[in-house]
Amino acid sequence: MRRTVALLGAWLLLASASVTPGLADAKVPDQVTLDGQTLVLNGSGVRTKLMFKVYICSLYLRTKATSLAGVLAESPRRVQLNLLRNLSADDLAGALADGISQTSTAAQAAEIRAETGQLLSIMKSIGKATEGDVVTMDYVDGATRIGFNGQSKGTIPGETFNAALMRIWLADKPVQEDLKKAMLGT
Repeated sequence: MRRTVALLGAWLLLASASVTPGLADAKVPDQVTLDGQTLVLNGSGVRTKLMFKVYICSLYLRTKATSLAGVLAESPRRVQLNLLRNLSADDLAGALADGISQTSTAAQAAEIRAETGQLLSIMKSIGKATEGDVVTMDYVDGATRIGFNGQSKGTIPGETFNAALMRIWLADKPVQEDLKKAMLGT
């Protein structure tokens, strides 16, 4: 009986380890270099949707910040998505557009309608994104640069657009509260 209980316990431990990817599985660096400047990892967490782990979202800044206002005061900055599952371009684009819509007022969303359209086009140009792919959204010199696996995919001008993008994860009512806390290190 003891042996059965011990084997069952070991099996459960192994099963949970293999099914649940952790932050260490995704190679999230402690720092990145962006336009010659070193940015440090402010915080990182897992985005879940309907109990599925979708991506690890990491925030990089020159100096650590614990609020949306503090993040928006930092430039350059990076949000990095390490995908934990396969996604179609439409799923990825739709999730970002939905996040902007959910965390923006109607007036804010209307103000960046053209830029949101650009984001959708860029994301759809990626095609299928697979587990292990990396999407970066860098804010540099007043524009958001979108990258996919180290390749530039496009640039979207405007501080207002990038603020809307940051609100997806860091607004007062973000798409996922525990992810916001992890990204802000709070």
